Amino acid sequence: MERPAMKMVLLTAGTRGDVEPFFALARAAAARGHQVRIAIPENSGADTAGLDTVSLRMDFARLVSDQGVSPRAAARTFRTTIRPAVGQLLSAAVEHIVAFAPDVVVYHPKVLSAPAAAQRLGIPAVLVETVPTLTPTREFPSPIISTGSLGPLNRASYAPARAATLMFRRELQAALDLLPPGRTPATETRATLIPASSHLLPRPADWPASVHLTGHWADKPAATEIDDELAAFLDGGDVVYAGFGSMKAGDARERGTAIIEAARRNGLRTLVAKGWGGIEVPPAVMGGDVLVRESVAHHMVLPRAAAAIHHGGAGTVHAVARAGVPSVVVPFIADQPFWGAVLHRRGLGPQPVPYRKLTADRLARALSEARSCRNQAAHTGELMRAEDGTPVAFGVLENLAGT
Repeated sequence: MERPAMKMVLLTAGTRGDVEPFFALARAAAARGHQVRIAIPENSGADTAGLDTVSLRMDFARLVSDQGVSPRAAARTFRTTIRPAVGQLLSAAVEHIVAFAPDVVVYHPKVLSAPAAAQRLGIPAVLVETVPTLTPTREFPSPIISTGSLGPLNRASYAPARAATLMFRRELQAALDLLPPGRTPATETRATLIPASSHLLPRPADWPASVHLTGHWADKPAATEIDDELAAFLDGGDVVYAGFGSMKAGDARERGTAIIEAARRNGLRTLVAKGWGGIEVPPAVMGGDVLVRESVAHHMVLPRAAAAIHHGGAGTVHAVARAGVPSVVVPFIADQPFWGAVLHRRGLGPQPVPYRKLTADRLARALSEARSCRNQAAHTGELMRAEDGTPVAFGVLENLAGT
């Protein structure tokens, strides 16, 4: 029996890798006849075409541009910059939920006010962990704590992330004060969706039944044209893609030089996506074997690359693996070392090279090792291209909205 259309509000926060899975879910929901509004950060960089979007009034791009990804910089500006920005985000989220009056609220962990607002209004709330940092398991530690097993401490390692609301309790209360008075039913987050591929991260046996590893959420590729210059470059010989997305830390020029030199030692041409400033290519190392762009369409470029050097964000990890290409992960922060280790264990790339330890020698060795991963990468890519996590997600959402 066909289920009736529902109203969904999706709320996500962070950088492009946090936004794009929600966009894929929103577009798939609209195609199924549901009414969807999605609340997003300012300047996300993602394609909003055809979506009903509203602003969460927080600009993560500006934060990264101003302070990079340094924890020290974040600590220095916590009270003056980060706390007020998060306060605006939490309040905006509550306002959008109230205004839209949805049947279900689907939210990113950073949107701390979403589940409490849904609870106050009696609406089912569904958490989306783009990275499984809140659902404890004995099988591996929290992705933001360690890349290797902590044994009996694996489950305990998830506690710090789950206590993050304490840092913003005043801002959270101020946001909830915007809610109209009403009933406070005993409903909490009803389900958790994890839009990751089981071909990369098998489902832990001890996750509860309310946690659903759906498979990755990816938009159907748009009919993007490659311009003549880019097409000629990709046709000119084996190419390595290099891009660090929203990461910005350390010496970007030195990093760019190391990447070009390492690629040349391996007989590779280099396509550089500068992103938010993580890579700069000095004029002294430019040549006919280097092409620099602000960004490129992953689905058009990655399948034609011999390897991809990237930061290991969840979105890029899935895009590269889906393309069937080996990864050389250069992690910066948070869950990136975890995903780098996952890819290495699955035979999809060499050991990650932390950005602070990046040199031309280390990267050249990693690119050489990546050659032996091509067959496994191609096989995994074939499996992942046959995967679509959005129907699994809708099975959960439609059941909740109908109860």
